[in-house]
Amino acid sequence: MKVDKDRLNKIAHLARLEFDEGDSEKMLTDLENIISFVEKLNEVNTAGIEPLTSMSHEINSLREDAAKPHLNHEEALKNAPKSDQDYFRVPKVLE
Repeated sequence: MKVDKDRLNKIAHLARLEFDEGDSEKMLTDLENIISFVEKLNEVNTAGIEPLTSMSHEINSLREDAAKPHLNHEEALKNAPKSDQDYFRVPKVLE
């Protein structure tokens, strides 16, 4: 697949990329190299190969999603360095 400057500019616009004319020639070359590499993948026989759903063979062992007791308001504020009746008090970080 041949990539011309118009197509490169359209891709750059969609990807919100900005580069000058000096870089556009390098971008054209790089993009054509990437596309030619991907086109080589079409030559590989993939008949009978299952598509990957993840890159790991690990199985997620997730806990059951169950409702459990939570901290009440007083318990949550009990260990806070500074608090008032309702909220945690933290130092001001924005002017």
